[in-house]
Amino acid sequence: MVFTQRFEEIDGGDVASAGGKGANLGELTRAGFPVPPGFVILTNAYVAFLESNGLTARVAELAGGGSSDDAEREIRALFRSGVVPEGISEEIQAALLSLGAGPEATFAVRSSATAEDLADASFAGQQDTYLNIHPAGLEGAIKDCWASLWTARAMDYRARRAIGTEGLSLAVVIQVMVESEVSGVMFTANPRTGRREEIMVSAAWGLGESVVSGAVSTDDYVVDKSSAKAKSSFIADKDVMTVYATGTPDSTPGGTAEHPVPDAQRRRAALDDEQLTQLSALGKEIEDHFGAPQDIEWALASGHVHVVQSRPITALPEPAGDAPTDWTVPYPDGLYFRASIVEQLPDPLSTLFADMIDGSVSKSITKLLGEAFKGKAVREGDVALPTINGYAYYYYRNSGMWRVMAKFPGAMVSLARGQAHMGVQGWREYSHPLYAKLVRDWSAKNLSELSNAELFDGVSQLLDGGTVYYTAVQSVIPLAATSEIVFGRYYETFVRRAGDPPALTFLLGFDSEPIRAEKSLYDLATWTRKHPGLAGAITSAPIQAIARALTRTGEGSDVGIPGADPELWQEWSAKFHTHLDRYGHAVFNLDFLNPVPADDPSPLLSTLKFYLRGQGNNPHERQEKAKNRREEQTRIVRRRLDPARRAAFDRLLGWAQATVPVREDALADIGLAWPLLRRVLLELGRRLTEAGVIAAPDDVFWLRTQEVTAARTSLAGSLADSLADAVEQRKMAWRGQRKANPPQMLPEITWANRAFGSMMPANSREQSGDTITGVGASGGKVTAPARVLGGPADFDRMEPGDVLVARMTTPAWTSLFAMASAVVTDVGGPLSHSSIVAREYGIPAVLGTAVATSRIESGQLIRVDGDAGTVTLKIDAQEPPEASSARPSKVRTAVGIAMGAALAAGGVAVVRRLRRR
Repeated sequence: MVFTQRFEEIDGGDVASAGGKGANLGELTRAGFPVPPGFVILTNAYVAFLESNGLTARVAELAGGGSSDDAEREIRALFRSGVVPEGISEEIQAALLSLGAGPEATFAVRSSATAEDLADASFAGQQDTYLNIHPAGLEGAIKDCWASLWTARAMDYRARRAIGTEGLSLAVVIQVMVESEVSGVMFTANPRTGRREEIMVSAAWGLGESVVSGAVSTDDYVVDKSSAKAKSSFIADKDVMTVYATGTPDSTPGGTAEHPVPDAQRRRAALDDEQLTQLSALGKEIEDHFGAPQDIEWALASGHVHVVQSRPITALPEPAGDAPTDWTVPYPDGLYFRASIVEQLPDPLSTLFADMIDGSVSKSITKLLGEAFKGKAVREGDVALPTINGYAYYYYRNSGMWRVMAKFPGAMVSLARGQAHMGVQGWREYSHPLYAKLVRDWSAKNLSELSNAELFDGVSQLLDGGTVYYTAVQSVIPLAATSEIVFGRYYETFVRRAGDPPALTFLLGFDSEPIRAEKSLYDLATWTRKHPGLAGAITSAPIQAIARALTRTGEGSDVGIPGADPELWQEWSAKFHTHLDRYGHAVFNLDFLNPVPADDPSPLLSTLKFYLRGQGNNPHERQEKAKNRREEQTRIVRRRLDPARRAAFDRLLGWAQATVPVREDALADIGLAWPLLRRVLLELGRRLTEAGVIAAPDDVFWLRTQEVTAARTSLAGSLADSLADAVEQRKMAWRGQRKANPPQMLPEITWANRAFGSMMPANSREQSGDTITGVGASGGKVTAPARVLGGPADFDRMEPGDVLVARMTTPAWTSLFAMASAVVTDVGGPLSHSSIVAREYGIPAVLGTAVATSRIESGQLIRVDGDAGTVTLKIDAQEPPEASSARPSKVRTAVGIAMGAALAAGGVAVVRRLRRR
């Protein structure tokens, strides 16, 4: 049996016998890279050592016991007392001779585990390395290396990553030491930013082990990969260096020691420009050979660079540009607001969506306002939806805004009467049916039979249909808001007595599309619990596995999930797909870059598991309770009112109850076209990918409109390189933009802040203390751990009782409110979805803080006060949790861009008329 192999005899496919490190060094050597000579003691030698010393069962017993620290000490003692079989010792001696090293040569002895240095698991530093080992000390170092497979940190690491120990073994790399003048590490992609076009080099005097461990200060360079020239450099005060320890081949095992760096060298650059260029070029060659970014350890000795290790970079972030800081507006003669439709666009926009949505929204809102104002109050260019640093803003030209505000009272009358297809009646009888018909018509088409031009025309039609519908919804929202405000003001002024419930009580307990979706999912969970085997299988299966199984249903034997009866699974899957068909168009983010539940049901599965575990309240019971309380309180109040006040109460309450629930119904269907819209785009992306224009179908979201238009008629492969590179650059810029905190209103000028600041989220620059403020949109107080969610991919991190913290929420987030003890958002106000649903669930909500997701960390204990509109960040962990039910909050008066002004005026006028009765 062969127990050793020289590097030249090993390649990258020999991980099972040579371990990750040994296989990589063999691959580098065979490819001609400058690797110091060496060999690998194969994994079968480790197994033979255990067996010959009777250690296999005992090591497994110790590793599976209690304290990992105790296990490490005992296992190391067992290895040190063991005897290396004679056949293995003889092969090691022969391998040493074959290296041709002189009698003064020393060696590096490094562990090489079969699960380490792989792209998906970084085991770096989990096993031991021994440097400057003389031949006499090799056997002891080898046994210590074998034992390091069972260090406490290695065992803990494997446990955290759920890496089993069955079949686990260790190879050992023996490599001739290079006594380097300079050494360090090199990442062929920037590990801080993820940028693939940059190389990052760290260098220090002496040996490199202390550079890897972080024990010494290093010079750090960022190098442009294409030119191999430094983009930036930091020269450290390098006061300590690692060198060979003094010893002799006969008396000591060698090792290393730390020595002070001579004063003349401390602040001198360890690498000159030529060496940095040479090193970077070598790094790029190694990356090209392996086909992935590499983490390389190198040593510079006598003017030559040596590679002592290379492994894939693990956990490399996606490349991101710099966060923008300049918020100069493109058109200075107007105001820019992050409000209305923009509340459903919390992130920077994808390239194609940004190109298309501006014209689509401008066209639809100009048409609506023209019909509402019956004239030329709105002119071309008065309204737009441009992007600033990738973020969408509603733009209103100053002159157009004042014209709109002057004519707004007449427009409110048109809204109330349902004229020009506006208001509740217009939404119900015209806008919603028209939008639904457009989606039905396009759903009937066979996408594979359509030309590229027809597909893109379909994208335009569906997006325009969605924006026209959303604009129509904007005519419903002010009516719903006005009816709620006017009823509330009348009730608080003329009706309410001490002990009476808040006005909100009379508006809860009605059905709406988000509530119907929640009840549908709860009903599916109830049905599932009647089949314990199926419920257990779904509860224990990973969410992504369930999602994949749902797409395979009906495709032969490879269906379902482990532990689920196939017939029950098929029935359950059919029920789940029925739910998706009805509610799967709810958008988490209006940008069509983002999947909806119909594309990826993972967020819904998180909520379903929550219900299957018996957590959360029954939404049917919650709604019925609210309804009963509403009806009982209505009877009590009406009985005591005089005829005049009862008539006004009935009229205003009837108006609010008929209008307010429609708001959520209307908002819930904004994404009705989005599942189909994404399918059309991805079909076009598939064709562009097959033609070599882009790298993957979903890269279509990052193309410019003119690029898609050009590709409609000619899918020329000659465009592939330029568009693929442009797509990656746009993605990188988008990630950088996502790190920014966009101002809620631009330009930041005094008069605009005074006029409109009360309707906007708080100014992030003023939110630096231990308490952040926002709109108290649903009353009550709660002290609980925060859970910061960036989007639907994070839904499975939500735990019952957490405070939900997000940039914003849409109707698609409703299922999480059943788990949440409170809600805090960056964006939103008293009339937003978050506010309405929080009040329905009876939990506090503080919205429009601007900074919640950047100031709050998941797991942090915070206090949410929905009455005061505050979130306290520093809470004593010993303080008992505080909770109280939602009450009407002291909401700031929302002075709208145009509608807000009219709402305030209309509400005051109605109250005054009622007071005169």
